[in-house]
Amino acid sequence: MSASGPTRAERLLNLMQILYQHRYPVSGHWLARELSVSLRTLYRDVHALRAQGVDIQGEAGTGFLLSRSHHLPPVMFTPEQLDALALGLRWVAVYGDAGIAKAASEVTGKIRQGLPPQLKTMFDDSTLLVGKTQVAHHNFENLNALRSAIRRRQKIRTGYTDRLGNVSERTIWPFALGYFSGDIVLAAWCEKRNAFRHFDVTRFTSLQLMREGYPHSRHRLLRMWRSAGLDNIIPGRS
Repeated sequence: MSASGPTRAERLLNLMQILYQHRYPVSGHWLARELSVSLRTLYRDVHALRAQGVDIQGEAGTGFLLSRSHHLPPVMFTPEQLDALALGLRWVAVYGDAGIAKAASEVTGKIRQGLPPQLKTMFDDSTLLVGKTQVAHHNFENLNALRSAIRRRQKIRTGYTDRLGNVSERTIWPFALGYFSGDIVLAAWCEKRNAFRHFDVTRFTSLQLMREGYPHSRHRLLRMWRSAGLDNIIPGRS
């Protein structure tokens, strides 16, 4: 069975993107070849965009040009890019904690607000879905504090129980959070061990953000961590 061609909405998006890239009129024949459609279909698509308020100047025989006065959304997305956005935001809404899930919902609203009608429909109707498991929504305490400490490069004083039940007091330099379907793991430099460590966030018994910042940038810590081959976080092995 042969692959189906692009949908009408996809064609209209591609036509807008092509026109936006040109400063001078582009012939209908050339546009039709680029889009792999007939000249008649091309003219119908131009008419459809004009009906939606897109300011396309020109006519058959002289070529078409998108008016410089027409403001396109700051970012235009392909259908696959819209699917990727929808899938990622839906995953965060299901598996993120309450704070980050709320942020994902707000981002979704901002993206929808900036999309033209045909792209908004494609975004809303994305068929890439996220299944829920028994641990579908994290409500672990202190995640907002952990993200804040990472952004501000703050040290954290914490009590921690490891997987063997040993309790210890640690001062750590947090720089990354790893999200999994059933776990959230903090990557940090541990002053007690003088080494990088991964912490299951559910095992913190206390958490205090210190005024003192750690000496390195989080980007440097991230590079050092990756260079040490530690970026393959495995939940439950902290």
